[in-house]
Amino acid sequence: MRVVTIILLGFLLCLAAGCDEAAREVRLLEKINTLKQEKKQLANQIEQSEIEKEKLKEQAEVLAGLSSEVRLANLYDLQKVKLTKYTNLYDKDKDGKKEKLIVYLQPVDEEDDIVKASGTVDVELWDLNRNGEAMLGKWQVGPEELKKRWFATLVTINYRLVFDVGGKITDEEEELVVKVTFTDYLAGKVFKQQKIIKP
Repeated sequence: MRVVTIILLGFLLCLAAGCDEAAREVRLLEKINTLKQEKKQLANQIEQSEIEKEKLKEQAEVLAGLSSEVRLANLYDLQKVKLTKYTNLYDKDKDGKKEKLIVYLQPVDEEDDIVKASGTVDVELWDLNRNGEAMLGKWQVGPEELKKRWFATLVTINYRLVFDVGGKITDEEEELVVKVTFTDYLAGKVFKQQKIIKP
């Protein structure tokens, strides 16, 4: 009986060792598959990088062939910025209180065309009739965020900037002033514009 028990224990140990070996093999196969997938992804990234490198090389060759005067002369020349008539306070949640200031801004070039100019926009909201602190709010929109705010409709195109003014205004204001400063990153020009809005 003792011999049979020893043989059975030996058999079970061999079986357990075999199962453990099989589990190790499964883990190794999974790791190999994962590494193959990562290798494929890296190969695709290298291929994309090579394509982008070739495009940039072509661009550099074309630009090197142009004189700097020709390149600068054909870029937009920003002349002014406009605040459209739609710049105002809005009640976005229909609760009777205007909690959003929406600024519609149009950079305009020498041909009087609206252009998607790159730069920084500083916006201020003022209540010039208020006793004490007249500035109600101040915001800055950097170039990365500004790119995302380009807004086109069937009628016009402009930058559409939305700011939260909840808690900054009351129903008592008669007139507010929106002041905008646009810094053009191409030429370094600074444009200022303001508009009176009536809440």
